[in-house]
Amino acid sequence: QVQLVESGGGLVQAGGSLRLSCAASGRTLSAYAMGWFRQGPGKERAFVAAINWSGGSTHYADSVKGRFTISRDNAKNTVYLQMNILKPEDTAVYYCAADLSDSYADYPPIRLKEYDRWGQGTQVTVSS
Repeated sequence: QVQLVESGGGLVQAGGSLRLSCAASGRTLSAYAMGWFRQGPGKERAFVAAINWSGGSTHYADSVKGRFTISRDNAKNTVYLQMNILKPEDTAVYYCAADLSDSYADYPPIRLKEYDRWGQGTQVTVSS
């Protein structure tokens, strides 16, 4: 059984940075795309960033493009989300997810329903 555990969330001032980690256990995820999503107060869960199995293809939501970077270390079975120039509107619970239905895909999916394993989330709060 795959388990995903996020860490690295916290409280930061606007303009600051955080790095989220998502560690997988129970199965190696090196063949699968991974994604980050977030759910702000009163909002639906939304796509943030995704990365394919090799790290050679990434995709970002327009709202975070140029500020956030997704990466992965397959040897550590871990995916990261580096978040820079944080804004109050980035405040949300951040979830990592794995798409275990399609191995070695060239491009990572960006739709929530294409991911079938989820972590429990980590809170990110950006103060103004």
